Amino acid sequence: MKQAHFSALKRSDFGNDFIWGTSTAAFQIEGSPYSDGKKASIWDEFSHKKGKIYEGQNADVACDFYHRFREDLQLMKSMNISNFRFSISWSRILPDGTGAVNSAGLDFYDRLIDECLKIGITPWVTLYHWDLPQALERKGGWTNRDIINWFSEYVKICVTRFGDRVNNWMVLNEPLVFLGAGHFLGIHAPGRRGVKNFIPAMHHASLCQAIGGSILRDHNPNLNI
Repeated sequence: MKQAHFSALKRSDFGNDFIWGTSTAAFQIEGSPYSDGKKASIWDEFSHKKGKIYEGQNADVACDFYHRFREDLQLMKSMNISNFRFSISWSRILPDGTGAVNSAGLDFYDRLIDECLKIGITPWVTLYHWDLPQALERKGGWTNRDIINWFSEYVKICVTRFGDRVNNWMVLNEPLVFLGAGHFLGIHAPGRRGVKNFIPAMHHASLCQAIGGSILRDHNPNLNI
């Protein structure tokens, strides 16, 4: 078999405007799904349903980032990673999706953002990476047009609290995936199937993407979205 040879990539190969970094999602790394006032997300519920996840695994612990984020940030620093994209868990901020704000949840992301800045890592925040509060799913979730108001409330809380330190924001992560896999095929949380779920969810997510961006710009027109 002929062996392939590749020349080593150099930083300069990517141009000066290419931003190197690493990214995560709250559900995938944080663990502690019910700690310090947090309540369930749709993935917390879905991953505990028999037969939904390979070998019955879940993210109750995951990487334990909730407790070990400083160690993980130091690992990033040791690898010269200067940009970190992470998501905020909606149900850690608003355990019921709307209404009462969980101050412990806000405090956690304050600590995370401050630690990033302290050691020279630029934070990039994703507002939604698939983990809708389960309380909102019980009301129809993305298929309910009221989610526009629910999401707007959540975005305003986040940008008001963190917008003084975070300049880079992403509204929805891979909407086609959480809509198609979660609201048409039913293989991702929340397990909804069919066009009757997919079409309204897609429409409402599109509106939330636009409205979320508008809320961020109203807070600070210089934010990178």
